[in-house]
Amino acid sequence: MTRETQARDELARGASRRQFLQWSTAAAAASALTNVAIPRVHAAEDNTIRLALIGCGGRGSGAVGNAMNSPHGPVQLYAMADVAEDRLTRAHKALTDHFGDRVVVPKERQFVGFDGYKRAIDCLGPNDVAMLTSFSYVRPLQLEYAVKKGVNVFMEKSFAPDAPGLRRLMQAGEEAKKKNLKILAGLQCRHSVNRQELIKRIRDGQLGEIMLVRAYRIHPAGGMGKKPEGMSELMWQIRNFTCFPWVSGGLYAEMNIHQIDELCWLKGDWPVTARGIGGRARGEPDRSQEFDSISIEWTFPDGTKATDGARWLGGHCFREFATYAHGTKCAAQFSGDIHAGTTHIYKDQRTTKDNIVWQASDETINPWDAEWNVLLENIRQDKPQNEVERAAMSNFADLMGRAAVHSGMEITWEQMTNSEFQLYPGKIDDLNYDSEPPVKPDADGFYPVPVPGVWKET
Repeated sequence: MTRETQARDELARGASRRQFLQWSTAAAAASALTNVAIPRVHAAEDNTIRLALIGCGGRGSGAVGNAMNSPHGPVQLYAMADVAEDRLTRAHKALTDHFGDRVVVPKERQFVGFDGYKRAIDCLGPNDVAMLTSFSYVRPLQLEYAVKKGVNVFMEKSFAPDAPGLRRLMQAGEEAKKKNLKILAGLQCRHSVNRQELIKRIRDGQLGEIMLVRAYRIHPAGGMGKKPEGMSELMWQIRNFTCFPWVSGGLYAEMNIHQIDELCWLKGDWPVTARGIGGRARGEPDRSQEFDSISIEWTFPDGTKATDGARWLGGHCFREFATYAHGTKCAAQFSGDIHAGTTHIYKDQRTTKDNIVWQASDETINPWDAEWNVLLENIRQDKPQNEVERAAMSNFADLMGRAAVHSGMEITWEQMTNSEFQLYPGKIDDLNYDSEPPVKPDADGFYPVPVPGVWKET
């Protein structure tokens, strides 16, 4: 089974794209790298970069595996935190079973609670890394704390569920620059060698002027059933993070930020307007707040367009997971299934297999490993790395599209970046187990769904 086939099967079962070790290489190969001679890190006498895993779901555990795979180790998992104790316990066992003595997280460095991230970060020193891999509702405040403590950061996508959160994130990013902290954002496709090569060819004019970029993420993703007895409403919503925009930005904003980042990267600019259409299948039993079908069009300053289509339904619907660019000379494929580095240039505008004039070889290092190689090397060599602003700008474009679909209105870049709309109107820093979530179900356990023409996000 290829890595791509395995990833597709995991996604079809509703797993995170960071399902534990989905893309990792063999543990033995990673362990062998611990003996490679590397420059000392002045703050750690044993030359080890320590990690604090904050958010212990599949994507967090997978990111630990990516860090362990790097030739720029040694790295050690040193602390863990989560709001759900069972999730932390499972992750700790799985990671320990796989990486052995590279996981050094005794009970006194396992923190459960909404303030657990602080205690985990407090365990780290200079040149260590706080892994912010929970959900976007807490990403800005956790980044703030890590920067305050002088700790490097890996932060997963997406980065905030609304515009005020993104502005807060960017402020923390500016403070990180002053301290020369390294910040890696989880838009791993930016570190794909194949995409970087195709971008170079595009900038060199091989496609001509880019006139259209289009992306698709059309595959089953599942819905949400009824809350079980005995679970608090708050924890139910947090555990089902893609079903509630206040927790993660919602299914579209959480997952399709990769496609939107690619659209903006290809254009080398940020959009000025967004329009969108979305809805839910009639009679769909999904109780979440999410649409299951979305189509968005962005317009860039030069008037060219980018589109992204998402459909989360199964059945007999066609499926596609890819990004394409069309220039005045010819077209190219920029991204493939499950973010594979599938890059082609075609003879003309026909994006078919029999029309390819150039294609990249399979990537020897997957993008998830590649991004960690960059971060750890920059820490070792004290080179600057701060991806906060770029990640936040792609997230703004992401939220523009979501707002356009939910409101039924055309949304401008200025409206989105200046928006005061908040999905969690309280002070998110004060969230605790007794807090009331901002949305509640009706008598049948269904949650309010945005109504275009009525709903507002700007």
